[in-house]
Amino acid sequence: MLIGAPAIEPVSLAEMKSWLREDASDEDQLIQALIVSARMTLEAYVRRFFVTQSWRIIMDAWPQDKTRLVLPLAPFQNVSAIRVFDAADVAQTVTSNSYRAPASSAEGRIVFSSAPPTPGRCADGIEIDFVVGYGGLAAHTPEPLRRAIMTLAAHWRERRGDDPDDALPYAVAQLASPFRRQRLT
Repeated sequence: MLIGAPAIEPVSLAEMKSWLREDASDEDQLIQALIVSARMTLEAYVRRFFVTQSWRIIMDAWPQDKTRLVLPLAPFQNVSAIRVFDAADVAQTVTSNSYRAPASSAEGRIVFSSAPPTPGRCADGIEIDFVVGYGGLAAHTPEPLRRAIMTLAAHWRERRGDDPDDALPYAVAQLASPFRRQRLT
């Protein structure tokens, strides 16, 4: 679950208006909404988050190998907290010196020095808070992804839902494809 949304968008309203060659301000709210929608659509397409944001994963139990855990969101920055709920439903914080979560890994990998505590409740016994994204500034998002956001937002603005086959435009997919994480299925 998202616990800290991005503070900024990878493309500012001023950049988008310049891209669109738009001087008036009567559609600023629409253009801003298109930027957010394009970012979220492309984040889903590439399976990566563009700007720093905080997430929480809630699990019932640890995986089979209790010394390693891979978080499914990328690009990974750090772990903020790991909490395990005991039988009295009280959160016990796992100390950061009992695990490593190297930011240099492409994925969020947590390696425990010893098995973490077993949750005392049968459901939602583990909470892991972590941070993902390329960085906190718009410039940290790779330029092809920023261009893909602008291209997609411009596409939507021009067509305004009139296109019956409104799939991801080819130019947008080409810009984003090199960043796309593949699924292992």
